[in-house]
Amino acid sequence: MLYTIATLHLLGLNLADRARTKLTSTPERGSETIEKVLWAGAIIVIVGAAVAIFRGYVQREAAKIQ
Repeated sequence: MLYTIATLHLLGLNLADRARTKLTSTPERGSETIEKVLWAGAIIVIVGAAVAIFRGYVQREAAKIQ
């Protein structure tokens, strides 16, 4: 019985070690892509806000001409 428990314990330790190695070998995998997507989204929002402000200003000034 003790042999079976020791074998199962070592099997569990081996699986945990393999999982830990697999998960920590590339901890930042994909973070660069996510960062680029977030920056692109931020730039799109900023440009959209600038366009909306500029368009509103132009329309307000055009209304004064008529």
